[in-house]
Amino acid sequence: MKKYVITGATSGIGEALTKEFSKTSLVFAGYRNSAKIDILRRFGENVIPFYIDMTNPESISEASDFIKSKTDKVDTLINAAGCVVAGAVENIDIDRLRYQFEVNTFSHLQFSQKLLKLLNGGKIINISSMSSFGFFPFISPYCASKRALDILFNSLAIETGGRIKIISIKPGVISTPLWEKSVDENAASIKEDLTYEKEMKFMAENAMKNSKKGLDVSEVVKIVKKADSLKNPKSSYTVGKDAKFAEFISKFPQDMLNSLIRFGLKSRIK
Repeated sequence: MKKYVITGATSGIGEALTKEFSKTSLVFAGYRNSAKIDILRRFGENVIPFYIDMTNPESISEASDFIKSKTDKVDTLINAAGCVVAGAVENIDIDRLRYQFEVNTFSHLQFSQKLLKLLNGGKIINISSMSSFGFFPFISPYCASKRALDILFNSLAIETGGRIKIISIKPGVISTPLWEKSVDENAASIKEDLTYEKEMKFMAENAMKNSKKGLDVSEVVKIVKKADSLKNPKSSYTVGKDAKFAEFISKFPQDMLNSLIRFGLKSRIK
């Protein structure tokens, strides 16, 4: 029986992956909100819940120690936990920016470092985002954190000489609770930023639409399963037409790309 470790297992992509892999494999499923632990228990005896707070280095160490106490081998680590910090760069609180990187970047690196010996010959799959292509205004903290995640783990892949396969999954808009949650968590930034009032209002409304109009989460599960099953998977997979389009235009000259984004944003707000 293969063994997986999945963070962010009580919601969205992480929950869907936990449900799927636990059908045939043992899954260590990370949660932060104890009120949601029943979500994991309903998947059956193949799921072993463990507590992890992605903002707390001590909690991350304790989570890795717990897993090490239960097994000496992990086939695949899936870093799926994440959040979105939104706001205009000129007004964003720097502590919010630090929080974004703690959750989306630093925590995943620390957790992976702690489990590397168990992953020898295995895989690390990061749930990144099309935002890692880096040109989405007003969610630049999210874009930057995902880009940094990809850069750090790509270097890890090179440095470890391929003994651990590292894969970045870059979905486009997926129908998950992340969008509604992001509006709630950024309510203060949306309400208080009078400099970009129209833009922030548009971003919030668009996020709520994304929670319903996005690609079904099962499409991400399919790609993750495919990458996990291959002996030599690609280092990066984009999921969805919007993600593939974002990847394509990210190769444009920066000035051209900036002009396109400004024009598109202005048109949509009107």
